[in-house]
Amino acid sequence: MPDTQSLLAILEGAGTPRVVIIGDLIIDRYVSGDVRRISPEAPIPVLAARSSELRLGGAGNVAANLRSMDATVEIVGVVGDDGHGRAMMELFDEFKIGHAGVVMDKSRPTIEKTRMLSGVQQMLRVDWEDSRPLDGDTLTRVLESLRSAIEGADAVVLSDYGKGMLPPNVLSAAISACRERGVPVLVDPKGTDYSRYSGATLITPNRKEAEEALGYKIDPLSKLPEAADELIRVANLDQTLITLGADGIYFKTKDGSQEGRVPTQARAVFDVTGAGDTVVAHLAFHLGCRVDLPSAVTLANHAAGIVVAKLGTHSVTRPELIDRLSQHLPHEGKVVARANVGSVIDAWRAEGKRVVFTNGCFDVLHAGHVKYLRFSRSKGDALIVGVNDDASVARLKGASRPVNHLEDRLEVLAALEFVDAVVSFDEDTPKRLVEQVSPDVLVKGEDYAGKLVVGADWVEAHGGQVVLAPLLDGRSTTNILTRAQEGASASGDS
Repeated sequence: MPDTQSLLAILEGAGTPRVVIIGDLIIDRYVSGDVRRISPEAPIPVLAARSSELRLGGAGNVAANLRSMDATVEIVGVVGDDGHGRAMMELFDEFKIGHAGVVMDKSRPTIEKTRMLSGVQQMLRVDWEDSRPLDGDTLTRVLESLRSAIEGADAVVLSDYGKGMLPPNVLSAAISACRERGVPVLVDPKGTDYSRYSGATLITPNRKEAEEALGYKIDPLSKLPEAADELIRVANLDQTLITLGADGIYFKTKDGSQEGRVPTQARAVFDVTGAGDTVVAHLAFHLGCRVDLPSAVTLANHAAGIVVAKLGTHSVTRPELIDRLSQHLPHEGKVVARANVGSVIDAWRAEGKRVVFTNGCFDVLHAGHVKYLRFSRSKGDALIVGVNDDASVARLKGASRPVNHLEDRLEVLAALEFVDAVVSFDEDTPKRLVEQVSPDVLVKGEDYAGKLVVGADWVEAHGGQVVLAPLLDGRSTTNILTRAQEGASASGDS
């Protein structure tokens, strides 16, 4: 599974993908109050209502989640020619969700779900809906809208709530258009016939939905690979995932090259309303940014963990997600996300501190590293250490390295009292990071004497200095690994 630093780097580098949502549009009405007595007319609680609020539900909630992540969003759906339909259009405008593809149908009401709440407890839900499959002029207009909307999309979500918006001809038209353009199409499915979604990139059923579609229980969890393979076969998918509630999210690709189960990230569960929308929205966002599937699933899982701790449908912002991930970092406060380096440096400078920077792989920490880092810290008041991520270490040192993964290396470095901050970078050289930090002192080992020190020109041009640190003879990670291998060979270990 991807490490926390890699996930933070993805979020920090994420762009603004254009995502199209095609699905059932629902207005969610929340009526909140208190229950203090039982009705004299019948044995039912009496809700003393205090407030009423309208929110985007269904496909609209998926769109709202994407807008919170700064995606560009277009939505295609149907509303009635009524007050709730107009209220939904106002909410789209408020969220800056493009709605040129929304068709108004005078023959059906806007779908409404009213939830009655006492405190955090949902007492009753009342649904107003006409779930007839689209037909006639409305169907024609929807087909025209979706073709236009998919042009230039980075990802498409089919949000199926079984309310008539996604009959077979709409599904096939949308999936075919996406396939022609190489656009990932994600389906939040409904019902038991998943062959309706044939050709989609992936589907996102929960465990109960998957069991109903497959006709058997996914119990024990060791049956997940078999279940995923069957879902992929039935719906002709590239990949699938199954949300498992307290057991996290399972995912698998058609060729089996990527498979895994991400553990749940929910710290407290108050309301699971909209959690599925959050998962598919964040998957679409990251796949639209061409992020790999394991990373996209892990980030979506973290977002869902935030949402279920809130009441009602909510959206997760990038800062919220970054903050959530940062809480998983070792030695919180010392391990710094790349996007937050500037604020850390600014805070040090505001205190009049002289900032020192050095960098390296720091794969197997040894006495030479300790002496080198202690020397670096002695040249100023605060030492920030740049650390190569796993991929860049492999490029520099070979496929067998690193021995220790990035999070472990960061944790060990952060535990040293003379290291004030550590930050990872994924480039082969620290040039951009040096420019971001713009240290007062740049430290490298004395083996760089007479050689080009990356970032030296920047530092010196900005009034800083480059210092070469003495090295401890005979100490290196390569030597340690060689001796360990020789020892293993001599003892007959493999």
